[in-house]
Amino acid sequence: MATYDGVIEAVGLTDWCSVEGAGGPMTMEELMAQARGETEAPDINLWELPFPSLDALNQSCSIIPRTRDMTDAVEQGFLGIKDALRVVLDPITTPLGWMLDLSLQFFQAVPWFIMIPFLIAITWFASKSAKVTALVAFSFLFMAFIDHYVYAIQTLSIIFVCTIFSVVLGVPIGIAMSRSNVLQRGAIPVLDMLQTLPTFVYLVPLIFLFSVTESKLYGIAIILYAIVPVIRLTDLGIRLVDKDVIEAANAFGMTSWQKLTRVQIPLALPNIMAGINQTIMMSLAMVVIASLVSAPGLGVLVLRGIRNLELGVGLVSGFCIVLLAILLDRSTKAALSRIDASGR
Repeated sequence: MATYDGVIEAVGLTDWCSVEGAGGPMTMEELMAQARGETEAPDINLWELPFPSLDALNQSCSIIPRTRDMTDAVEQGFLGIKDALRVVLDPITTPLGWMLDLSLQFFQAVPWFIMIPFLIAITWFASKSAKVTALVAFSFLFMAFIDHYVYAIQTLSIIFVCTIFSVVLGVPIGIAMSRSNVLQRGAIPVLDMLQTLPTFVYLVPLIFLFSVTESKLYGIAIILYAIVPVIRLTDLGIRLVDKDVIEAANAFGMTSWQKLTRVQIPLALPNIMAGINQTIMMSLAMVVIASLVSAPGLGVLVLRGIRNLELGVGLVSGFCIVLLAILLDRSTKAALSRIDASGR
């Protein structure tokens, strides 16, 4: 006798549950029990009473769907709208794929003796910090010395493109949220969901929508994961602009666009830059996970170390990722410090 047979009988659902053909195929556990000759469920005392979940109730009433029936329905529902989603998403995401491919080709085509000095010069221009510039120079020369330069450049290329897309999309969304409380209340649950979803979950629906060979597959996953900080901090930065400054701008007869571009965005720029910094860090974290779906870069070496149990490969490539994260973080923070100093 199954655990909840008595409950089903007590509420008068026995006839409803006895419909033929309900219940679906037997599970492996049920087949094993049948092979052992266990035709009835063992007696369960009150202390071991299972929660009345779908699987537990299905044992007493086969018409009640099981958990795997529910997950299968979700899968079939997604597959049912897959073609319609592709029709909508393909034209929108194609530029992302083009930019990722072109950026990878460009970064790898430029010789190291041009690319490394260029990166050093960009760092000095943005930070005006000798320590940060020396860190960037040492990091890339070290990675080139141990033959990890190409992988590091591939990772940097992906981060560059995904950060641009995240900023171009995230800053306007953050500005719109700061100007509408209704939009902010609607967007915050979505942003919370994007920020708390496990990184692997981003890849699951995208694998069904796009081919693994398409670069936009991992590009979309990275942008969805990394765009949240720049949206949140743009919204926060504009909302924190002093009300007296806004009143002064109104007194000067500024339009909404003038207030936004000449007052609010300049004063919120430190917060926006902090959001960009976090977006870069989260892009780097997601690039490693995205190596599971053909994303090039240092994540490929980490994945190879895991698959082949090559401890040295995994540790050295992991150290290079940490090194890349440090130099990106220090460079953007040094640039942020300069913006803060000029603002004051």
